Amino acid sequence: MPRPKCRRHVCRMPDINYFKPRGIPAADLEEVVLSLDEYEAIRLADYDALYQEEAAAKMNISRQTFGRIIEAAHKKIADVLINGKALKIEGGEVAFDETKTCDHGKERRAKRDNP
Repeated sequence: MPRPKCRRHVCRMPDINYFKPRGIPAADLEEVVLSLDEYEAIRLADYDALYQEEAAAKMNISRQTFGRIIEAAHKKIADVLINGKALKIEGGEVAFDETKTCDHGKERRAKRDNP
């Protein structure tokens, strides 16, 4: 029996949770589901430009688990872009962290871009 998954901390629900290629009806598209923890990993690592160790700490998971989550997310996004599929963001074992603010790392990116 596998070990139960810990709930991953997610800052908040995304404002937009569905993307599809323009000009193709949604009914004609295959959907790929990106879980909320995969979305949060993409946000922290790629958008906020955090190192995996820092991002994992924010999500309350190990760095190795974070690496597996981000790898799965990257594969799903690549599949959507390359094969023209729809992307739906939903689900997953997550807990919303209402105590922390979601600053989206703007200060951190500015420091890295201008050393």
